Amino acid sequence: MVRSQIQLTEDQHRRLKRWARKLGVSMAEAVRRCVADRLAVEEATPTRATLVREALAVAGTYTDPSGASDAARRHDEVLAHAYRR
Repeated sequence: MVRSQIQLTEDQHRRLKRWARKLGVSMAEAVRRCVADRLAVEEATPTRATLVREALAVAGTYTDPSGASDAARRHDEVLAHAYRR
């Protein structure tokens, strides 16, 4: 392990200490768990580049079985109809 020094607000310190006590772990372990949880969320969240790449991969691949429509020109009307349901 690597030793690190951090500064917390008084509120963060109080809440972290209470949470660590509730879990029955040291404050250091509580901090490690918080960091691990946040990093896991960050790693699981797709980046903007990934989202754009996925969107571009499907763009233009859908063909409406009823044929082309003028929804792009009439988008306000189409959306108003869709949300009335």
